[in-house]
Amino acid sequence: MGRLISRTAIHARKRAVAKTVCYRAVMVAITVAVAWAVVGDVGDAVNIGLVTNVVKTATYYGYERIWDHIHWGSSPAT
Repeated sequence: MGRLISRTAIHARKRAVAKTVCYRAVMVAITVAVAWAVVGDVGDAVNIGLVTNVVKTATYYGYERIWDHIHWGSSPAT
């Protein structure tokens, strides 16, 4: 049975950054739309969307980097 955690990354950091930026762009748009519907002010909605997503972006990137070192659920390297 192989190890669950690896010291080497499965994917390049550039890939993780690209995935993070694309995902967060979509999430900013959704957050701003929901915030606008709730608060009724575009400026407040944009501020809510930007602040929450800056925090979430950093969190998601760290989460991706941790999972990139876990073998569980991925096919072995060839």
